[in-house]
Amino acid sequence: MAEAQNIPVGSTTAGSIAVAAESTVATRMSAPPSFDVADFPVPHGREEEWRFTPLERLRGLHDGTAVATGNGMKVQIQAPEGVTAEVVGRDDARLGKAGTPVDRVAAQAYSAFEKASVVTVPKETVLTEPIRIAVHGEGGTVFAHQVIELGAFAEAVVVIDHTGDAVLAANVDYLLGDGAKLTVVSVQDWDEKAVHVAQHNALVGRDASFKSVVVTFGGDLVRLHPRVQYAGPGGEAELFGLYFTDQGQHQEHRLLVDHNVPHCKSHVVYKGALQGDDAHAVWIGDVLIEAKAEGTDTYEMNRNLVLTDGARVDSVPNLEIETGEIVGAGHASTTGRFDDEQLFYLMARGIPEREARRLVVRGFFAELVQQIGLPDIEERLLAKIEEELEAAVA
Repeated sequence: MAEAQNIPVGSTTAGSIAVAAESTVATRMSAPPSFDVADFPVPHGREEEWRFTPLERLRGLHDGTAVATGNGMKVQIQAPEGVTAEVVGRDDARLGKAGTPVDRVAAQAYSAFEKASVVTVPKETVLTEPIRIAVHGEGGTVFAHQVIELGAFAEAVVVIDHTGDAVLAANVDYLLGDGAKLTVVSVQDWDEKAVHVAQHNALVGRDASFKSVVVTFGGDLVRLHPRVQYAGPGGEAELFGLYFTDQGQHQEHRLLVDHNVPHCKSHVVYKGALQGDDAHAVWIGDVLIEAKAEGTDTYEMNRNLVLTDGARVDSVPNLEIETGEIVGAGHASTTGRFDDEQLFYLMARGIPEREARRLVVRGFFAELVQQIGLPDIEERLLAKIEEELEAAVA
């Protein structure tokens, strides 16, 4: 049935499977979803959903002391012909339609933004060029809301590129009409002092396909919460993630796939590499198969490669099943160091150790980089991995 592998390396790694309608795991948050900040108590770090997060580095996003300041954020949208990009007020009916905030920061972001950005791909429109959204922090604290909406049977690729310096709290909504196909590449390439906390909500229509590729390199603290639910049977979701956690960085990815309708699929693969003292990566992978979701097919996996001493990984896959009428469900989590046999194999063929290590890490990430499908982004990310490896093997 389900597979769970846990190999801790200077870390706490855990996995669990619950088969009961009354069971409680990390898919059940301590407070119900709400758009109202007051419905969430101020976290103290002992709560299950906050116990891995260094609250003191959130710059007040979690306790209400953060206010919008500074120069804010510069957003540039490049979209092919036929795509609509607009700025809307808080009363727009599309805002919050894909999902409700599940923690205090997401609720704070929803309560505090003034204008939202909505990008719409009309029904049956098949784009041959990607939509590119460049988000550049120019200092200060920002609360934001972004909506990407695809009409029925539309197809699009969206790249959201985060750079610069900011304290950003945001909600990002993906609305997929029936039969639509959306690929989203979200790149976190922040400056070293940036803080980025965001909830990503995907609502997948009947027979629609959603693919998310999350890439995290920069920032002092990045905490992302991708969530998927289905609006009709036949939906498919693929969630891929790549992160490279450097000295002193905290990178946290908390996923939930809620199989709430029958005959849907999900596949999750996240991979991370860590190096340097106090480098800390957290991956929480929650999959909930509700009682009404017969015919579900799901699998999730997290793999971590520790390059140096002093780094820590917390990897927690959770699978909660409320019906036995499923196609398949499983999860796996592994954390380890360089494979000495791989290094020996390469070095025995005349490859220097420095280059051998680079080849191992590039191979580790190759599967995920290839999921992007955009040569310019793939080349940029491979170059970024090379930069990180230069520091790792120096």
